[in-house]
Amino acid sequence: MTRSDLVTRMAAAAGWPKAGTERALRAMLAGIRTSLKRGDPVTLVGFGTFSVARRRPRTMKNPRTGQSVTVAGRIPRFKPSKELKQAVR
Repeated sequence: MTRSDLVTRMAAAAGWPKAGTERALRAMLAGIRTSLKRGDPVTLVGFGTFSVARRRPRTMKNPRTGQSVTVAGRIPRFKPSKELKQAVR
């Protein structure tokens, strides 16, 4: 399913115009993105929780130079809710 398909389904379910539904979806995703940038988890009851996890530093090699580089960082995580897991089964 693409973003366009999702907007179409949401608009039909809510009875909203597609343009307004697209803006609402973009605003929701921007809100989730902003919260995750700050390190705050986002919980959508009945759907799941978005959070940020730290990756432990690991050593990798640059394929061009062969030089060792340490890579660490933060990555987004998603944990589905119990209801979502049961719905997919």
